[in-house]
Amino acid sequence: MGFAHGTIVKQELTGLIEAFWKYMESEIISGINGTTKGFFRPDFLKRVADLGLDVALDIENAITERYTGTYFHDEIKGMSDATGIEEKKFRRIHLIGELTKGSCSMFGAWGSALPNSKGLLQLRALDWVVDGGLQNFPEITVYHPNKNDKNGHDFANIGWSGWIGSIQGYSSAKLAISEIGVSYPDESFGKESRFGTPFTYALRDILQFDETFNDAFNRLTKGKRTCNLILGVGDGKINKFNSVQYSASVANFMNDTTLKPEGDWHPKIKNVVYHGMDWLCPSFNEVMATQISKLYGNLTPENAIRDVTSIVQTGSLLITYYDFYNDVIYTANARGDNEHGPRNAFDRSFVKVNMTELFAEQPPTN
Repeated sequence: MGFAHGTIVKQELTGLIEAFWKYMESEIISGINGTTKGFFRPDFLKRVADLGLDVALDIENAITERYTGTYFHDEIKGMSDATGIEEKKFRRIHLIGELTKGSCSMFGAWGSALPNSKGLLQLRALDWVVDGGLQNFPEITVYHPNKNDKNGHDFANIGWSGWIGSIQGYSSAKLAISEIGVSYPDESFGKESRFGTPFTYALRDILQFDETFNDAFNRLTKGKRTCNLILGVGDGKINKFNSVQYSASVANFMNDTTLKPEGDWHPKIKNVVYHGMDWLCPSFNEVMATQISKLYGNLTPENAIRDVTSIVQTGSLLITYYDFYNDVIYTANARGDNEHGPRNAFDRSFVKVNMTELFAEQPPTN
C-alpha cells in the first residue's frame, strides 16, 4: 500500500515532509531558546539540545518500535521506495503527535439530542498549527486492504498526504475516532510513559481492524499506552459514543452519565458526551455546552457547523463531523498558502463525502 500511495501523491507527499520538517526544526529551536513554550514536551527538547533532532527522534522510534505493528514499517518503506525520502525521516515525522501539545475538541450525540432520535453524530476538531505546511496537503486516504483477517477492512484516514497514523477517520465497520491532547490534566490521569504504542497508530488500528465498540474498548484498555489524551470512539451500528481518559496509567471510558471532569463548567447533557479543548478548560467547555444545549433535539451536521464549532472556535487546522445515520462525513481544512478566504477550518466551507460510495469503490481490472 505504501508504494502505491507514494507513487500516486509523490509530489504532495514530498512537499508535506519537506515543509513540515522545516517548520518543526524552527519550532524546536524556538522551544530550546524559550521563545515558544508549550509546543513540545520539555524532556524531548532537552534530548534535542543534548543529542540533536535526528538522534532524539530516532531514540523515540526505538522506544516505541516493539509496540508498533510491522505493517506500519512496511507501509513507510513502500512510500520511501516510491519517493526517495529516507525511511527514518518518515518515521521521525510520524512521532510528532507523541511529542507535541495540541488542543482539540470532540462530542458525540445520539437519541433525544438528534432530530427524530435517529443515529449518531460525532465531532473531531483538531486545533493545531495552521502555518506549518500541513494545511497545504489535505487528503482523505481510503484503504481497501485485501480481505482477510490479517489486513482488516476498508477505512478512511482523514489527514494529509503520506500521513499514515490516524488523527481523524471513519471505517466501513462504522467506527470513528476523535482525540484531544491534554496539557492541563488532574491527578486522576496518573503517569505518562514513552514506552508504548504511539496513539496515532492505536487509533488507526481501531479503524483498520476493529469491528465493534467492544473491540476498540479492549484495544485501548489492554494496550500499552503512552501520553495524556482524551480519545473518542463512536460506533454507528449501535449509536454509541464514549470518550476515554487516556494515559499510561488509565483508560477510563465515559458516557453521558459518567462524564468527567465534574464541575459547573462541564454540565452533563443527556445523550451527549463532549470535551472542549482540554481536560481542565472551563471557558471552552462552558461555551460548547451552551451551544449544544441550544440545538438539543435538532442537532445536525449543518447547524453544528454553523452554531457549535464556529462559535466555540475549535477545529483550526482540520475538522470532521461524522454522520453515521446517513453514512457521510463533513470535513474542512485550514486555508492553504495559495487559497483565499478564512484561515481556520471551522470558518471555511465543508466538503460532504458519501462513505458508502467510497468504500464500494472496486479495484482496477487490469
